[in-house]
Amino acid sequence: MKLNLTIILVISFCLAASAFGVNPQQPTVKKVATVDSVPSAFRKDSAVVQSRLFRDVNKVRGGAVPGWAAYNRALEDSPLIAKACTSLVGWALGDLLTQFFLSNAAFDMKRFITLSLFGFLYHGPSGHYFYNWLDSKVEGTDGKSVAMKVAFDQIIWCPLFMTVFFTYLGVVNGDSFSAIGNKIKNDLLAACQGSWKVWPIVHAVNFRFISTKHRLVFINGVQIAFNMFLSLIGNK
Repeated sequence: MKLNLTIILVISFCLAASAFGVNPQQPTVKKVATVDSVPSAFRKDSAVVQSRLFRDVNKVRGGAVPGWAAYNRALEDSPLIAKACTSLVGWALGDLLTQFFLSNAAFDMKRFITLSLFGFLYHGPSGHYFYNWLDSKVEGTDGKSVAMKVAFDQIIWCPLFMTVFFTYLGVVNGDSFSAIGNKIKNDLLAACQGSWKVWPIVHAVNFRFISTKHRLVFINGVQIAFNMFLSLIGNK
């Protein structure tokens, strides 16, 4: 099971990085003529057009992926709702894959809805405010800035996030505060250790190459596999 999770996680990371045209060997973006009326998130001079998912360099970004341009408009017009829906999809897929491929039990609809709603109600909105705040406090994409962001994310934000996650599951399941406290005491460290094995390298790419407004969609692309881990540990 651990091998399957590792394989899925690696594939998720590679696909997410590829979709955003991340190329550690060539961090600079080649400048070409742009149209002033096109928002920067859609311009064809973005590194994203180098991805196989965005093949037509004569079109604005999104031409090769149905709905991508509309999604970017949603990020501009209603960023909180767009990111909440992004996380809803990420958490829904994570638990769906977990139940289909890593569980022998019958499909648990309550669990599926519970985790999907967690993505919509907490992960997306909190990620929106947290990453906006973090990027405003630690500006830049140089090595020092990226390292500071990764450290803050994993040392401060990760334990807080995991605590909210376990508390949410306990409340939804009707557990007592004592039971929730015991769950946090017993599983918080394991959850954080799982995060520390995955997210430092993911966030190094995230904070170095991905724009603030696209952080959550990139994270959810990778997090589908990590959500499978959280789904297992949260419901054991």
